[in-house]
Amino acid sequence: MKALTAAEIREVDRLTTQRFHVPGHQLMEAAGKSVADIFLEQYGHKNTAAPGFVAVLCGKGNNGGDGFVVARYLREEAERVHVYLFAKPEELKGDAAKNCQRWRDLGGQLTALENEGEWEQAWGEISGADAIIDALLGTGVRGAATGLMAQAIEDVNRLSRNATGARPRWIIAVDVPSGLPSDGEAAEGPVIKAHWTITFTAPKIGQLISPSAGACGRLLVRQIGSPDALVEAVGKGTTRWVGPDEFAGMPLVRAAEAHKGSYGHALVVAGSLGKSGAAVMAGYTALRAGAGLVTIATPDVVLPPVAAAHPEIMTEPLFSTEEGTASQRNLVTTPMLPDPEATLSTVVLNKFNEQITFPFDRIKTGKTVLAVGPGLGTHPETQNFIRSIVRGSELPVVLDADGLNAFVDHGDEFLGRRAKALVITPHPGEMARLLGQSIGDVQKDRVRTALEAARNWNAHVVLKGFHTIIASPGGQVFVNTTGNPGLAKGGSGDVLTGLLAGLIAQFGTEDFVRVVALGVYLHGLAADLLSEQSDESGILAGEVADAIPYARQRLLQELQRRA
Repeated sequence: MKALTAAEIREVDRLTTQRFHVPGHQLMEAAGKSVADIFLEQYGHKNTAAPGFVAVLCGKGNNGGDGFVVARYLREEAERVHVYLFAKPEELKGDAAKNCQRWRDLGGQLTALENEGEWEQAWGEISGADAIIDALLGTGVRGAATGLMAQAIEDVNRLSRNATGARPRWIIAVDVPSGLPSDGEAAEGPVIKAHWTITFTAPKIGQLISPSAGACGRLLVRQIGSPDALVEAVGKGTTRWVGPDEFAGMPLVRAAEAHKGSYGHALVVAGSLGKSGAAVMAGYTALRAGAGLVTIATPDVVLPPVAAAHPEIMTEPLFSTEEGTASQRNLVTTPMLPDPEATLSTVVLNKFNEQITFPFDRIKTGKTVLAVGPGLGTHPETQNFIRSIVRGSELPVVLDADGLNAFVDHGDEFLGRRAKALVITPHPGEMARLLGQSIGDVQKDRVRTALEAARNWNAHVVLKGFHTIIASPGGQVFVNTTGNPGLAKGGSGDVLTGLLAGLIAQFGTEDFVRVVALGVYLHGLAADLLSEQSDESGILAGEVADAIPYARQRLLQELQRRA
């Protein structure tokens, strides 16, 4: 789905009413109801009882009108709902005024606030709320929040410790966190830091790529009546949000007559002494992602624990260096072993030192995708081995971790590969090393960084981090918003590598950028599902792998809901 500017979303709303005869009050009603429904659903995941006291902060524009609708729906579920209006009721206009009146007609509690003194008096009560609904400023905000609005935003952020404090104080933003510009520019003043932001129709550019986009917390997009085709027609930018609609045309449901050969064979080259777990997680996740077959090629010294981890995974041994990493001897072979007791790691070349093609080509036979990097190490021989097999592979390649480290100062070699499809998955530190820049330079404009690298290297780039960027050599840009800080843990990248390999094994490279986007989306969604039942801090990478099939099921349910 395209991300829109503030002007574009206003045009979508206008045309929805004009062309499709969906009145503004109906859009507002659907918006407010969706916020209430999502809040109650998510609150229920963490609490056994219904919300106690909910404070709804409303501005005088349409965002405030949405807030009145939220209050009306929450009134039926929460013990108490109180609306704090940052204006006189008579200042409201149009649908916002109508929804304010409906709230008053129901006997809803309403306090009008016009200055900082009145806010301070009300704050003692608001600060005790179980949840605060932010409906102060919407997409039409211009410049910095000042005066009363700024004071309210700063007090809410202190209360929630910028949305990092202990709940039950939930901060839910309606459409956009107050103070966040919609078009991607940096905020000039304070911005509400929300746990969740429920936005409508389409994501706003600022919610995806602004320096202040983290204020959104978890971002959800809900449809309220505008056709998707209208969003595509009105939006003029190239930035897309990775949402369920992007995958509607993919064969996500398996055919009844399918067999393991229908879903590809992933080859994962990974692991070293002390890092066998990286190989296991990548290979296991490729299976969890749906690959029909998975083989892990790993140094012989760590092959036993890798082979024993999951019986569904096949293994192939690689020559080892003395440090237990993959040796460059894997690029050559010997006619025979020196003696019956010799292991691969003790094999030496014959007296003529014949350089014959190593049976790595044999290992690749029948495979459909090659994943390289997790836990391989940075030994010079290993790095040479990595560069050689990536350059020489005609299979689609997923490159991560030590696979990326092998190309530091060798970025031009990305262009010399045989493979038609390459996806690299650097975090900001790895991207900085590849580009010879600082992390600050990379993070300054993540979209530009990813796009330029994708074009220069003819590779699909997954620049990991908060709101992961997926960029294609052809200039396509996707921003993913699934995921949470539970992924900030060792092994998460290995899981993503295996997930991408498993999906490429199934779906091939015909619509490669969406296959890659699907992997990033499911990776984050799996972590989100886990966080519904536990604290994010304790989520393990292996648990994320196990949750992949459930994330895929959630995606199918969402697509069915929208059909």
